[in-house]
Amino acid sequence: MQKLLTTLILALVMAGSVSAQTFTLKSSEIGGQATTRQYANTFGCHGENISPALQWENAPAGTQSFAVTMYDKDAPTGSGFWHWLIFNIPADVMSLKSDAGNVSKNLAPAGSVQSNSDYGVPGYGGPCPPPGAIHEYIITVYALKAKLTLDQHATPAIVGFYLNGNAIQKASIVMYAQQ
Repeated sequence: MQKLLTTLILALVMAGSVSAQTFTLKSSEIGGQATTRQYANTFGCHGENISPALQWENAPAGTQSFAVTMYDKDAPTGSGFWHWLIFNIPADVMSLKSDAGNVSKNLAPAGSVQSNSDYGVPGYGGPCPPPGAIHEYIITVYALKAKLTLDQHATPAIVGFYLNGNAIQKASIVMYAQQ
């Protein structure tokens, strides 16, 4: 009886560890702080404006596409600031290369769309907080149940509406920036 109970407990523990895999976003380039590579090269900032390499794993069943956003909730606009929106990333793609947010380099996955950020242009626009302020930049990958029927001219609010309406799961990482 003791052996049967031990075997049952071991099986339950092992099953729990298998099902504990969660949808996760990672980056080999982001620690806790944005670096000069990620910072914008506008509004008084002198960074390289390179979007970070990103990887995700354990996508939920039913994922038809992915989207990635970068949002600054601390921006002094009254509504935050969207720095990057890329969607319709194919379901078999689990990463974005460094600088994929530069639309002129065509490093983003085929079929994906980079829409307007709050900088007013498609693609990645790096952090550039006001001097002295520490801002939190939330980078999120969305597993979506569909591709979005939007183009590069879609506003961040419209993209967000469609992302939230089609999200199966999402995962985020945070980086901080200060001038």
